[in-house]
Amino acid sequence: MQLLQPDAAPVYAYTGARAPRPGQPWLVFVHGALNDHCVWTFPARWFAHHGWNVLALDLPGHGSSPGPVLPDIESAGAWLLRLLAAQGIASASLVGHSMGSLIALEAAAQAATQAAAAPAVDHLVMVGTAVPMPVSDALLATAARDPLKAIDMVVAFAHARLAGEPGNPGPGTWHQGASRQLCRRILERSAGVAGLEHNLFHHDFSLCNRYARGLEAADAVAAAGRTRSHLLLARRDRMTLPKAAAEVGRRLGAQTHLLDLPGHDLMQEDPEGLLQALRDALTA
Repeated sequence: MQLLQPDAAPVYAYTGARAPRPGQPWLVFVHGALNDHCVWTFPARWFAHHGWNVLALDLPGHGSSPGPVLPDIESAGAWLLRLLAAQGIASASLVGHSMGSLIALEAAAQAATQAAAAPAVDHLVMVGTAVPMPVSDALLATAARDPLKAIDMVVAFAHARLAGEPGNPGPGTWHQGASRQLCRRILERSAGVAGLEHNLFHHDFSLCNRYARGLEAADAVAAAGRTRSHLLLARRDRMTLPKAAAEVGRRLGAQTHLLDLPGHDLMQEDPEGLLQALRDALTA
């Protein structure tokens, strides 16, 4: 675990319980709306112990990273590249979930069109993604006036099953309850963070809803020919339907990995399946 400072404010990152080592490739995990680095703990730890330097980030205003929050996906992509440059990282692979997948896509596009001195993106892995990623007016309104109710709505919709498979990740584990508590904790910690119109949940959903240049970004990544792209999707995802990622996948020339068991919360519902898909993608 370490603190990074691409700008004035510190940034929290989980390194998979292993310090970065010279000569190893870098792998950066970017979480989704109202989450933090902990959703990536299992794959981050595996890759950190199998030849990679890992950074699982808390975005500004999320988890243990103070604000202000980033105002849009474009700014978040630029921030991510500044973070890599501040660490002296010349190239990295990016893995992003949901909102984080849009940030990773935008960062890869900006890297593809900037000067050679900018950090390069080796692999782009978009998990549980859709481009564009619209959010309904009703959900945005609920998130603004009653974020706890909106959390309950999204948690119910993000999981494919009421209960996990036996032993996943342990007997008696309640996926929905754990996800709900994580979102509530992130929301509580973000109270008073600068840059919020209403609250962090509404802010994050608004970023997804407003991001309009995703297909343009995909074209830029493909045109540069530098980055290998992958989509990791869930067949039972009701938030970002697999068909909603078809066009961005086509433009990227991405390889698609489709998981059968989970819904939108792939990391929690099928950690082993997601890890295997990530291993396949990142060793391609």
